This record gives sequence, structure tokens and C-alpha cells, in this order.
Amino acid sequence: MAGYLFVHFTGEQKDGEQIYFSVSRDGLHWTDLNDGKPVLYSHIGECGVRDPFPVKNPLNGRYYLIATDLRIEKGEGWQAAQERGSRDIIIWESEDLVHWEKERAHTVGIREAGCVWAPEAVFDEEEQAFLVFFASKVKCDGEETAKHRIYAAYTKDFVTFSDTFLYMERERDVIDTTILRSNGKYYRISKDETDSRLILEESDSLRGDFKRISCPVFEKLKGMEGPEGYLLPEGRSWCVIADQFAEGKGYLPMITEDLSSGDFTILEKEKYDLGRTKKRHGGVLELSDAEYERLIKAEMEG
Repeated sequence: MAGYLFVHFTGEQKDGEQIYFSVSRDGLHWTDLNDGKPVLYSHIGECGVRDPFPVKNPLNGRYYLIATDLRIEKGEGWQAAQERGSRDIIIWESEDLVHWEKERAHTVGIREAGCVWAPEAVFDEEEQAFLVFFASKVKCDGEETAKHRIYAAYTKDFVTFSDTFLYMERERDVIDTTILRSNGKYYRISKDETDSRLILEESDSLRGDFKRISCPVFEKLKGMEGPEGYLLPEGRSWCVIADQFAEGKGYLPMITEDLSSGDFTILEKEKYDLGRTKKRHGGVLELSDAEYERLIKAEMEG
């Protein structure tokens, strides 16, 4: 990869829950695009979005951006957002990362879902389709209270989706799942919503059984959410970033050369720069040199 695009939101202030772009050559030092202002706005649903995630279709080269349909800034609070929130995801589509079609909404949450949070997508080579997964708070039969679980659906084009199914359930609430692939294995990093710590798991397949990997750094850090991960340019080290939301400190980079080891090192502050805007839960897309230069050219041309 020759660069990275970080798509994110910035907070609950006016226009904070919209789409912001930042780019980086090394995955550690970021430059905000559009003078740190939103690049895309949602004018449908809740008229605000959080947790945006970009993906590229390996079959046709099209880009998709999916996000949570939620605007906390309007003042209805977190209980309403979890129990009476939108069951839609907001979707943008592009051929070049610069020109984006008008946003659209698609209902992926099951009827009983109180919300659909932090949607992400990973291409399933066996199915030749994207596995789109997200957190929903649902009260199932026999339960006294609702619980966050991870649900999923398949799509080839982000227009037509399969029926939604339960993808992951834990004894306690779980949200903010991201999936990485390394050395033929899949790694899930999720947020335990009960104590706000990250969980690392490994499996041979996307739909297979995942086993938990001990990760001392994740287990030590509390008040974390929105994990994302990507391979750094040298092709050896993985950078996992997570939002230190409880203390309002923004994203923290953690480095490992082997995801299966669970051995991460927290990067020193002087070794990274997240740019001027405060970055909240978002997603990172690896870029080719042509893709990176296209974004920079569009930025310079205004």
C-alpha cells in the first residue's frame, strides 16, 4: 500500500456527526482533508452519522462507505439511541473516492433490534460477497433485559442484502467489532461493552469458531472503543488503533508484528500525529499510489 484514507466523525457538536476524511502515507501521521470540515453529509434518516467504514470491491473496484444512522447531537440521549434507534445503515458509493453518489439507507436490523451500530464489511472470498456486520441491542425470548450482539448480512452490491443473522454473541454485551486477515487467518477485535475493554479472537474462517487470544495491552486498557487495524507500509507490522473515549484522548495506536501472539506495544506520542481534528470511531482504507494522489489532487483543486 502507498497510503491510507481514514474516514471518521469528530464528536457530538454541530456537524461533528458527519463524514470527515484524513490521509496518511505511513499510517501514523495524518493530514485532514477539506480543511478539517465534513466531506459528506447525511440528509436522510437521523441526519447524522457515526462510525463510518470504507471498503473497496475487489471484483469491480467500486468504493462503498457505510455508517451508523445516528445523531446524538439532537439531544435524545443514549438510552433512546440503543432501544429506539434506527435499524438502517447509511451508504455512499463512488467510482474514484472523490465523487460520491447521494447517500441511501438500507434496513439491516432485525425487527426486534433497538439499534444498528458501527457497521463494517469484509469481503468473503468463499461467498464472493461482503459480510456486513454490526451491533444491535435485542431482547430475546426468555431474557429479562436486552443485550448487544453482533448481527450480519451478505451483499454483493450494497443494494440487495441477504436476511440478517446472528453472527456473534457473548455472555456480556459486545459492540464495535472489526475483522482483520493475516497469514490465512481471521482476527476479530471487539469492545466488551460492560467494561469497555477490547477482545482479540482468531479463526480459520469468517464463519468459523473464534477462540480468544490473551492480549495484555488490551486487557490493561479500559475505556476503549472503535478498534480498527491495518498493515503498515513495510508489510510486517500491524497497527491497531482504538478510541480512548472515556478520557476523551482520541485514538491510540498499538503495534504488533504477529496478531496471533496478542503481543502489542503502545506507540509513544512523539511517533504519531492524528492531525488537527479530533478523530472518533471510523475506518481506514489502504490506498494505492494512484488513489492517494487522486485524493490529494482533488484537495488541491478544491
